[in-house]
Amino acid sequence: MVPGLLSGNALAGCNVELLRELGWQVRLGDRAQPEVAAGNPCQRGSLAQAHAQGELQLRLPIGYDEDRREQLAARLLQQPASRCAFAFKLGAAARRASARLQANPGYRFTAVQLGWIGFGARGANAQGWQRFRSFGRGYAPVAGNARALEAFYSGRVRSECGVGRQVAQLATLRELFGDATFDTAFTAGELSIGTFLTLHDTESILLGSSAGEFFADGKAVRTAAMGRQAFMAVPGFIAHVFDRQYLDDINNQAENFIITDLSEAAAQALAHRGGLTWYDARNRQIWELARQLPPQGRRGFERLLYERDAALRQALPEPQRGIVARIDSLLADPVYRQLMIYVHRQGVKPLGYHVVRLLDRNPRTPFAIDLTLHNLHTTIYQRWLGSRLQGCAAATASTIKRGEPWNWG
Repeated sequence: MVPGLLSGNALAGCNVELLRELGWQVRLGDRAQPEVAAGNPCQRGSLAQAHAQGELQLRLPIGYDEDRREQLAARLLQQPASRCAFAFKLGAAARRASARLQANPGYRFTAVQLGWIGFGARGANAQGWQRFRSFGRGYAPVAGNARALEAFYSGRVRSECGVGRQVAQLATLRELFGDATFDTAFTAGELSIGTFLTLHDTESILLGSSAGEFFADGKAVRTAAMGRQAFMAVPGFIAHVFDRQYLDDINNQAENFIITDLSEAAAQALAHRGGLTWYDARNRQIWELARQLPPQGRRGFERLLYERDAALRQALPEPQRGIVARIDSLLADPVYRQLMIYVHRQGVKPLGYHVVRLLDRNPRTPFAIDLTLHNLHTTIYQRWLGSRLQGCAAATASTIKRGEPWNWG
């Protein structure tokens, strides 16, 4: 524990405790008024970096009673700095969830399948899900939310990448809230999965009636301005620019993702470029250059440009090596190399991998990148706050009921 910081029960109020859980450093001081140094932790790579910059600091007057402490803490919980502190938790949860999904060989992507989602020979109910729409277009948990998500961590399931994104979003919530709270904080209907159109007609916490306030920032203009951590766990998609008639592989017409990590250099590049629109133009340049190269065989561009296959490169005539060098220079941008996304069934890979991969799958169209609607910093944040405050209040009431001593500060 850092010297001078208040310990867990030195301030018994739940709002103050929740500030501390988010990463605020709370101290007592001899000033007459509170001192708040919130800063912008969204710009940092970790809480430790934020603290080193003097951010997320609260000094409370010694003479403040609990009511005033709690009122101030409640206001700070709704400030942008607290939402940024929450984003550190979102990022960690997204990385845990995507790692567990990626590690399950039984969670597959099947281009041709009988239904939108398939639960194999065991069936949906045996793996914790109940169908509410035909042809696998809609399922909701049965007998426990955490148990239902476990099917995607360790069961035998298949889906396309749109459902894969939904599952990654819900798995992030499971990791964020913890299994016990995940089971009680959300109804089964709120965790519905299926076609995106289906979700709009449900209670879905992602896109349905429970979603609440959405944050719309398709080209990441506001997100890039907010900073690095604002991207954590945010959903999006990579989609073809030209009409469907230019698609050769319909099963790779788009790739749905959640963001799992972003380097400082990539965050700075996005802020400098004002979001993703600049990168759509860069994608177009890469595509136009790739069109000047002959077909490279199965996974040819992936091997040539992402894996940088030395033999394949050496075999190219000199003029084509020059084209490859130009593409290399474009792909060297940190956003392509250090913006990490989870896509089912590719796992976690840098954005540039997907741009290159789609040159092989659909070589007649460039692709664009968009973030999609989400409620991570609005509805989900408020749900998380509510669950933590409820748990704190219940624990405090239990302590008082047992007659155990409690230091009220």
